[in-house]
Parts: sequence; C-alpha cells; structure tokens
Amino acid sequence: MALDHLDQVDHRESSAPRGLLDGAGRLLDYWTIVYKRTWKGSVISSFVTPLLYVLAMGVLLGGFIKGDPAKLDGATSYLAFVAPGMVAAQAMTTAFGEVTYPVMGMVKWHKTYFGMIASPLSVSEVILAHLGFVTFRVATTCAVFLAVMAPFGVFASVAGVVGAFFVQLLLGLAFATPIYAFSAGLKDESAFALVFRLGMIPLFLFSGAFFPISNLDAWMEALARITPLWHGVDLTRMLTLGHLDWPMALVHVAYLAALAVAGWFWAVRRLTRRMVS
Repeated sequence: MALDHLDQVDHRESSAPRGLLDGAGRLLDYWTIVYKRTWKGSVISSFVTPLLYVLAMGVLLGGFIKGDPAKLDGATSYLAFVAPGMVAAQAMTTAFGEVTYPVMGMVKWHKTYFGMIASPLSVSEVILAHLGFVTFRVATTCAVFLAVMAPFGVFASVAGVVGAFFVQLLLGLAFATPIYAFSAGLKDESAFALVFRLGMIPLFLFSGAFFPISNLDAWMEALARITPLWHGVDLTRMLTLGHLDWPMALVHVAYLAALAVAGWFWAVRRLTRRMVS
C-alpha cells in the first residue's frame, strides 16, 4: 500500500513541469490548434489592413504633404515618417485584441483556464503560454507590415528594420501584460468598450504615429511622452530612419521593459486571485 502511494507520488512528480518555460511549452499544441482554427478570421485585420493604411495614409495622403526633415523627425517624406508609426500602432492594436475578450472568454465563458490549472500547470505557466501566443501574433502581423513597406523605399538599412521588428515584440508585451492583468480580474466585459474608446483610440491618434507630438499643446505633448506607444513609435522611427539616439533609445527600451515586467507580475496576481475566488 505504501509502495503504491510512493509510486503515485513519483508519477505526479515526474509529470510536473521542470520549470516555467517547460510548463508553458506544454501548451504549445493547444495554441497551435487555436491558431489553425482561427487564422482565417484574422487575415483581414492582420495582413490586409496594414496594406490599406500604407496606401491611404502614406501614399495618397502623404502625396499632399511636403516632406521637411526638420519637421518630420528627419524623415524625407511623409510616408517615411508615418510608416514606423503605423507599425507600432499595429503592434499595439494586435496586443489589445488578443488580451481583452480572449482572456475573459478563457476565464468566464469557456473556462479553459480552469481546465489548464487542473493539470500540473501553474497560473504563471498558463499566462506565459498565452503571452507567447500574443507575441507570435504581434510578430507575424508586424513582419508582414514591414515587408509591405519595404518596396516603398522608406527604410534606411536592413539592420534598422530588424531592430524595429524586435521593438514591436517588446512594445506588444508592454501593452499585453498590463491589459491581460486588467482583463483577468474583470467580472463583466462592458469595461472593454472604455478600454478601446478611451484607451486604444486616443493612443492611436495622439502618440506621434501620424504627426510630431511637438504640434500638440504643451500639456498634451507632456502627456503623449509618457504613453508607451510614443516610446515605441519614437524608437521604431529612429531605427527605420537610421537616426539612432542611443541615450534616448535606452530610455525607450527601459520604459517598455519595465512596463512589461510590472504587467507580468500584476497579471499573475490577478489571475491567481480570480482562479481561486
């Protein structure tokens, strides 16, 4: 009897993940199946919309705007100025879309998280796996966006484009982790309307993606400079235009990384409380 008990203990111990990455990796097949079943629904928003933005805002509208490098952060055309801003905005909107309703669905409607937590997986491993999927979505979307813009000759160097791509991953996590935490603790989805209308849309319009924030009033410019999207836009623009200001670039990276880490710990705390309440 005692030996049988020891065998059961050994079996449970052997099936437990050996670490955070190992546990998150065990959900790889789940998220792969999710993407295979849902990718068609994201084609328009992820791959076609960027092309339409580039054509409408960069090529057509930009044709009426005379490029002045002194007023466009060093860009020689409006298309070169607005393109990195649109990439960063796309990373943000993708993160918003992946950690609002989907998170609530897995907690409240489908209760998928409860099934995952019932296994040897921990809350941290479940969150890491979900954020890994969000990072994959941001990566594929932004890679397509950058590829679409490449033929327009708006990038100064290949190295700058590669750097801009990794900035989008950091920017996506800087938005994903705190919004994930917010979604994990919500009892009702009605708050998402405020998140999109009072959070995402103002950020999209007033964080330097479409015009220099120096054009804003002083108090609005100061407010814009503390938003994560502005940090992502400015860093992406530095890289794609080849005008890298290292001290400021390090500030951008530190700001976005700190936001992502703080959001991670908040997310673990909020979801843990939600799962045991």
